[in-house]
Amino acid sequence: MAIAAPPKTRATAAFEKPAYGPAHRDRNVLRWLGAYTASMLGDNVYYLALSWAAVQAGTPAQAGIVTALSALPRALFMLFGGVVADRFGPRRVVIGSDAVRCVTVLVVAALLFLASPGLWPLVVLSLVFGTVDAVFMPAVGALPARITTSDQLTRVQGLRGLAIRFSAVVGGPLSGFAVALGGPAAAFGLAGLLIAVSLPLLVGVRIGELPADDQVAGHTPWRDLKDGLRYIRHHRVLGPLVIGIALGDLGFVGPLNVGLTLLAQERGWGASGAGWVLAGFGAGAGAAALLLAVRGRLPHAGYVMAVSILAGSVAIGALPHASGVAAAVGVAVLVGLLTGLSGALCGALLQTQSDPAYLGRVSSVAGIVSLGIAPLGMPLSATAIGVWGTGPVFAVSAAVCGLGGVLPLCVRDLRRAQLPR
Repeated sequence: MAIAAPPKTRATAAFEKPAYGPAHRDRNVLRWLGAYTASMLGDNVYYLALSWAAVQAGTPAQAGIVTALSALPRALFMLFGGVVADRFGPRRVVIGSDAVRCVTVLVVAALLFLASPGLWPLVVLSLVFGTVDAVFMPAVGALPARITTSDQLTRVQGLRGLAIRFSAVVGGPLSGFAVALGGPAAAFGLAGLLIAVSLPLLVGVRIGELPADDQVAGHTPWRDLKDGLRYIRHHRVLGPLVIGIALGDLGFVGPLNVGLTLLAQERGWGASGAGWVLAGFGAGAGAAALLLAVRGRLPHAGYVMAVSILAGSVAIGALPHASGVAAAVGVAVLVGLLTGLSGALCGALLQTQSDPAYLGRVSSVAGIVSLGIAPLGMPLSATAIGVWGTGPVFAVSAAVCGLGGVLPLCVRDLRRAQLPR
């Protein structure tokens, strides 16, 4: 029989702190937000620099392999990355991860400045980034609950969404400017410096420490991993929530990535049309993040999340039927708004429903679903569109995404889940 996690445990008791006021006025949260934004900007510049460098050093096929290599260690090690975050604390893991990424990318920048070493340093860099991401991402997911009170976590998710959108918009032009000035080496150097900015900010972030738990002393990492998976499986909210996230991402990632490019080609919109549709999606997602950052809490979070996923799936299915670019942009804004809202609520529920001692492992399971399983739908979507066209494939993807909203409506504890006041 499934059992719900107790509403307050020895671990959660450590987090019943006096309110600091709204998160957007809390200096501790703002230090974390500055560090996170700098790190995400560095990531965006790095990925574009890696693509440029790989294309210049090898064939297009080799460049594709180099840029995709980081996904392999990320998928293999992310579950254990959650164990590392819970064992050593998310702030310590994030600081160590950013330090390794900073040093590695600056070393590669120096190599490219001094010589033309070919593809091998890019291969090493991609593998190192993927391995570090496997511990970095669960730690990033676990950190917000340690820096603020539970009633502010929804607002923090909104701020985090704004940082992601800002980084995506600014990172591309920054990388292009650096490449134009000094080639990929300059872009790698810029990425390393941006990641370096996060380190002193993270050192200044205060976190709530977990009390020692004698029951887990001496456990092996494998035992910790099994305990985390068992905790998620038996939790009445987290178990179905992770499944819902998986279904939503499986239906969303394919159409809004490779599917959008193929749709633009099929409809004759061109690259500029696809760019405008992507901009519409980003604007909608940014609006959702801003709403949550300002409002701080939405009532009936589980129900609103489910309805947002369902409505977003309908918008995804409608996208290939838009009459032109302007209509497609309008639909994309709606998709971004609804999926941004549901995604932020999913993140807030994961953090508020989890015992803080398990947050790294919970974040790693949700992360491997989003970053390891969902991307597998991209080649499948591309192949299916080649056979049946965009309309039927988008419709099937929308149906899969919609199941991610139907499930919460069918699970009473998730449907009734609330965010703390």
